[in-house]
Amino acid sequence: MTILCVRFQPPVRHEAEAALPGLLGLLEEFTPVVEALPPDGALADLRGAERYFGRSAVELASVIRVRALALYGVDCVIGAGPGPMLARMALRDARPGLTRTVPEGADQVREFLAGKPVAALPGVGMATARTLGEYGLDTLGRVAAAPLSTLQRLVGAKAGRELREKASGIDRGRVVPNAVSRSLAAERPFDRDELDPDRHRRALLSAAGELGARLRALEKVCRTLTLTVRYADRSSTTRSRTLGEPTAHSAALTRTAYSLYEALGLQRARVRAVVLRAEALGPADQASYQLTFDPLDEKVRRVEEVADRVRARFGPGAVIPGALAA
Repeated sequence: MTILCVRFQPPVRHEAEAALPGLLGLLEEFTPVVEALPPDGALADLRGAERYFGRSAVELASVIRVRALALYGVDCVIGAGPGPMLARMALRDARPGLTRTVPEGADQVREFLAGKPVAALPGVGMATARTLGEYGLDTLGRVAAAPLSTLQRLVGAKAGRELREKASGIDRGRVVPNAVSRSLAAERPFDRDELDPDRHRRALLSAAGELGARLRALEKVCRTLTLTVRYADRSSTTRSRTLGEPTAHSAALTRTAYSLYEALGLQRARVRAVVLRAEALGPADQASYQLTFDPLDEKVRRVEEVADRVRARFGPGAVIPGALAA
């Protein structure tokens, strides 16, 4: 096991983003090959660290967990595997205090993957999983055994080839060192696992409104919006979309958030939290804005400016969308 996938779990959920830079620095004490996975995770390639410290990746994971607790008061959930994809999948089965590992042998990897549902594979959304399930390909073992031509007819030539490789345990990914991207995030956890799509959408509306207000207060605009949906089984799905133009307009962010959510094709999914992240931030005064000559759009933007001034004076709850009033 040479790759670790780490998810940090601070006592207060929204503190994860603020603590992430320091926690990444902790990982970089062991290896320079660290890839940030905002808001609360990271990948670390420990191939060099294993030789340097004379310890296995699992032993180093235990040291990382102890240091994170001692220095930051943050517990860790850690998955380990021979590649990034397998480490991510091991993380789904991990628990605090116990590192979940995927054996390195080809036969052991296939055995690990065989009984898992297709949706457990990183990059496979609910819509793709549903399409494959309609043809009886509901586990990774069955996908790996299916003819390549069948998979390509169902999901496309390139996607079918990649799907079969991943289901067979072929992990071509690598850890790409990066820094925490300049971004803002708004998380909306539910008190209990939530099935109601209307409540999901209201959470997205609230999160998009918060992001828009924070961007405007900072005089920033975002170019990309990312949605992460966390489920009751501790798994998650992340999707990103580049906006047509950089914006801090809450209505535009909300439309994009709804579109990302609908593209997931969730049906009675038990959702634990939704996270919206505004990425690729830039100065608002340098962003282009396409004039629409739409009086309604101009009216909405003027109302938004007034609402921002009211919130600045009387608090963030002074003006809220009617859908959130209940």
